[in-house]
Amino acid sequence: MPAVPAAPAATLVVIDRPELGSPSSGPDDVGFRLVDPEQPTVHVTDLGVTRGDGIFEGLGVVDGAVQALEAHLRRLARSAAMLDLPELDLDVFRAACLASAAAHEPAPFLLQKLVVTRGVEGGDGTPTAWVRTAVMDDPAPERREGIAVVSLDRGYRHDVAETSPWLLQGAKTLSYAVNRSVLREAARRGADDVLFVSSDGYTLEGPSASLIARFGDRYTTPRTDLGILAGTTQAAAFEVLEARGIPVSYELLTLDRVREADALWLVSSGRQIAPISSLDGAAWTVDGVETERLADALIGRRE
Repeated sequence: MPAVPAAPAATLVVIDRPELGSPSSGPDDVGFRLVDPEQPTVHVTDLGVTRGDGIFEGLGVVDGAVQALEAHLRRLARSAAMLDLPELDLDVFRAACLASAAAHEPAPFLLQKLVVTRGVEGGDGTPTAWVRTAVMDDPAPERREGIAVVSLDRGYRHDVAETSPWLLQGAKTLSYAVNRSVLREAARRGADDVLFVSSDGYTLEGPSASLIARFGDRYTTPRTDLGILAGTTQAAAFEVLEARGIPVSYELLTLDRVREADALWLVSSGRQIAPISSLDGAAWTVDGVETERLADALIGRRE
């Protein structure tokens, strides 16, 4: 692998052998290479650029350790299968993520974006893949102050993943125009983030985060068969809670039911855990003690 100095802001690894069974060019071929992040990398006819035809994962890196790497790789493989992409060589992807994190200058919090596209239009069908690691904004202010959230109708019933699987609900695709649009709508309403609701009234997820709600001493999250992502950070949080003997569950949650919760959080690899301080303009109690306890546990996890 060529020795390229780590850039202050980012490191970039291009994955040359993304498919399972791709032929190696020699004994020293590890399947990926570290490249200069300031140089052109993706072709203008790549289908990820022209069509948004691809998938991705966002992975947190804390003190040099990639968080929930295996869970992210499993979800990447699931998304690839849903989009009929070739079966991915997860060993190469794992090594590439670790190499990108190791090559970056030390920082407390980094964020990796692992991307796979369908490749160049008119090409041989080989996917394009890369992982970029960059400094992440400090999530601590959101943890302390909480975030204002508005609920928005996603426009699909809660069972859309079963009735219309071709809509790819539950796959983490590059088609994020709607996810960005709703954040602009939230800003117009004076809020920081969004909670999607199905057209028949069930809460789903945020545009880039999972919902956790506490009712008394029990924690719950929307069921993952609702066309939403299976959250890696949410799953890690539930493991932490179960280890403390606290009951957790996956449920159908109407928006009215969520409004009865004692505390609410949005969780993701980037922000880790952010308490909701208001929902649709109604103030919400921020459980600062539990937020910090969960944040410490999540940050300290290693696979």
